[in-house]
Amino acid sequence: MSVPDIRTVDLGGRGPVLLLGPSLGTTATALWETTAVGLTIDHRVLAWDLPGHGASPAPSEPFDLGELAAGVLTALDAALAPEGRSGERVLYAGVSVGGAVGLQLLLDAPERVAAAALLCTGARIGEAAGWHDRAALVRASGTAGVVDGSRRRWFAPGFVDRDPARAGLLLDALVATDAVGYAQTCSALAAFDVRDRLAAITTPVLAVAGAADEATPPADLATIADGVRDGRLLVLDDVAHLAPAEAPGRVAAALVPFLRAHHGTTGAPTDRRGVPSSATVEEQRAAGLTVRRAVLGDAHVDRASAAATGFTEGFQDFITQYAWGGIWTRPGLARHARSLITLTALVARGHHEELAMHVRAAIGNGVTVDELEELFLQTAIYCGVPDANTAFRIAQRTLTEMGIDLG
Repeated sequence: MSVPDIRTVDLGGRGPVLLLGPSLGTTATALWETTAVGLTIDHRVLAWDLPGHGASPAPSEPFDLGELAAGVLTALDAALAPEGRSGERVLYAGVSVGGAVGLQLLLDAPERVAAAALLCTGARIGEAAGWHDRAALVRASGTAGVVDGSRRRWFAPGFVDRDPARAGLLLDALVATDAVGYAQTCSALAAFDVRDRLAAITTPVLAVAGAADEATPPADLATIADGVRDGRLLVLDDVAHLAPAEAPGRVAAALVPFLRAHHGTTGAPTDRRGVPSSATVEEQRAAGLTVRRAVLGDAHVDRASAAATGFTEGFQDFITQYAWGGIWTRPGLARHARSLITLTALVARGHHEELAMHVRAAIGNGVTVDELEELFLQTAIYCGVPDANTAFRIAQRTLTEMGIDLG
């Protein structure tokens, strides 16, 4: 057994370091790149690849999860060394085996991780016999032999039809994965079980489950959230095993406030401009789309995109690039504050057709019902009682539809 050689990929950004971990058979870039756009607003984002996956070379010897975690720390420090930041405390988010490595880091090197988001993972994942069988299959026929099974496990029903490009990118990465690296990771997972050690973890943990995930169902994430000293659980509807790829907006919306609350480092200051001025139009559009999804929800953005015609397509692109990519990405105001400002402007201008949508968005951005009440009372003074009356009516209907108890 030995510590594997792990390589990192720089996904951009400035500020506290956030390290992202992959799922078996994926590259960190293919899995995280869309979600990472929203995360780079606040963080310097690095990602690591499993042995024989993406940028990491195939392993020369077997390894266990403890050795894999040690290799990840070595790679992290190598990436930070040119900036004099080796040994720095970082934030972490990992999917499946990447989440298992996160748990291992919290046990073996808790001083290095300020907070961890663990997605679609478990303190034990599957059964040892199943991992040994899969390792034998891949050694015999390569990773192409597990494509069909992975397609069923990875994606919630309808995702492949809805986003064939993203699904294809992930499945292509699986086929390109080194068979030895895949098989040895399976063997490491077969031996991994830290369920009886969770109580020793004091680092804040956000456990994120996909409601449609059969590989690591919500109960597995609940075990983590309940077992650690400071954990909470979030379940994402209509998501299976690869949450950052299936629901990048919702994942970013969940991770951003959690990570902001636990910036455990004095890294470089965040750029007040948000998306760099040197960003290409496509990069600004991608950043805008990520934030738009995070604020308004994947379902809303998908509906708006599907409804776009040749007549309205240019306007939709303008909104995504300019409003969402140029303004909402700026870190000078938290999204909570931007939601309050947006609601005030909608009330003042009488844009009631968008008010319900932004009430939903405000709740997602952390605005409370009490704060909404105070906001609309304030608008009664400065915008007019009839406008505030309409705002209260629309907000009450919307909050009720969301299942929020208004007392």
